[in-house]
Amino acid sequence: MTQATWRNRAATTFDCEKRPATGTRGMVVTNHPLASAAGAEMLAAGGNAVDAAVAALFTLTVVEPMMVGILGGGLTHLRLPDGSHRIIDGLPTAPAATRPDIFRPVSDTLPTYLDTEGRENAVGPKAAAAPGALPSWCETLARFGTMPLADVMEPAIRHASRGFRITPFLHECIADTAADLARDAEIARLYLPDGAPLAAGSRLVQGDYAEVLRDIVREGPAVLHGGALGRVVADHFARAGGFLSLADLSVYRTVEREVVRGTYRGVEIIGPPPPSSGGVHIVQMLNILEGYDIRSLGFGTDATLHLIAEALKIAFADRKAATGDPAFVATPVARLLDKAYAAERRAVIDPARAQTWGAAVAMLESANTTHITVADAEGCIVCSTQTINSLFGARIIVPGTGMVANNHMYLFDPHPGNTLSIAPGKRVTTSMSPMIALAGGRPRYALGLPGGLRIFGSAMQAFLDLIDHGMTLQEAVEAPRLWTQGHTVEVESEFPEAVRDGLRARGHEIVVLPHVASGMNAIEFHTDGSMTGAACWRADGTPIGVSGGHARKGVRFWPDRAKTA
Repeated sequence: MTQATWRNRAATTFDCEKRPATGTRGMVVTNHPLASAAGAEMLAAGGNAVDAAVAALFTLTVVEPMMVGILGGGLTHLRLPDGSHRIIDGLPTAPAATRPDIFRPVSDTLPTYLDTEGRENAVGPKAAAAPGALPSWCETLARFGTMPLADVMEPAIRHASRGFRITPFLHECIADTAADLARDAEIARLYLPDGAPLAAGSRLVQGDYAEVLRDIVREGPAVLHGGALGRVVADHFARAGGFLSLADLSVYRTVEREVVRGTYRGVEIIGPPPPSSGGVHIVQMLNILEGYDIRSLGFGTDATLHLIAEALKIAFADRKAATGDPAFVATPVARLLDKAYAAERRAVIDPARAQTWGAAVAMLESANTTHITVADAEGCIVCSTQTINSLFGARIIVPGTGMVANNHMYLFDPHPGNTLSIAPGKRVTTSMSPMIALAGGRPRYALGLPGGLRIFGSAMQAFLDLIDHGMTLQEAVEAPRLWTQGHTVEVESEFPEAVRDGLRARGHEIVVLPHVASGMNAIEFHTDGSMTGAACWRADGTPIGVSGGHARKGVRFWPDRAKTA
């Protein structure tokens, strides 16, 4: 389908703000240009996509510290050159000292259902869970990469020790959280010098953190997970009244999980299983929507958006049963992936009227995450979503380390007796959706984004935009989005008022927002071996493609021979 065709059928049109990149030897797309450059540097040096991804992630801990850190965690989706897929689960776990009633909830209803007295599960030392980022990155590099840890960490160390310029996006994040940051002397010293948020364009040097990174180069992830750095972290949390201990750091283990798979109009959709709801519910919603002619209904029409909203509401009604640590909770994955089940749900949708789908209390998730998508010419793809949960996590830094603590305890249900209630060793749940799509058995798209609960709905809409509407990759990552979990329907302001009125006429309560979720980073793979990378306006996303290559064999420069010829 040509660009003109989807626009001819659309009720909503838009212009892209960014431009894509192309490459033949590799592509790196992250939410900061320095992180994308770090990954591209590894590809240029002969490394593979795993080397590039790990370099980019370590660099993001320096230049995007409000989103990601080695005291955080996440999910990585790998496709290896042999065609196999793996999910590396590095999600944080509840410390051994926790129990279901450690916090005192202030409410039994949304939007304050997760809030606790003193905000103890959100801000401060009690909010931190046992992190999994560092071991998951290092293990992934050791198993599937080609370069030593020292090489892939060098860009991060360089930017931490020499400093980098604060972007307007980072400045705004600091300003948004300044009141909480001011309560912790260590984090305030870095981000609130003289009591004011670092200005855009100013330089941030993180000397303590550079030394921590050098310690990791020398000793590996064990320096944190059981070693000297871990003791520093554990001693601080013990003094501050937190739950995280050296034993929690020492016993943490990553988990390798099988992907979940589905199809949409012949395209295979592959993503993460529980404790992520991303892969399961993206496939579920696509199964439901496959029964409609989304292409003919058109992009951004009230008819199309109504169906997307109803599919989202169905997914959230089922989500409580499908989301949880499978070591603690039985999840009906096969049922939710079944096209017959989707047909049952589709049969009850009223194309003309919004319905209530009996959604239970939905958990909240932070939108403050990061995502990278990386590929090389040999067929290795890395799709990874990582986070410290809220902006600046627990909004504390372990003194002398520069490391921002996560606040993943906020993702557990503080009410005892429920599926997602706190239990020692339980993994946090997530909507992370590092997704890869295949056409004819070959990679076609790889994508993901930050955005908390809004992640999997946004990723699903990107697949609709690409497969049904025939958008370019750049258009698909920037296209206006919709989201609902069963109550109000959030729509981005690019949707025209006439479309919003059409949704209201169907019974939807509309809330207009400047954006839904955050910056999607995606790669499209072409049959000639080239790649297109795209990042959207909702973050500092930057695609960098690597092309070119070695000189043709036998080519040299012969100035002396030319003179005598």
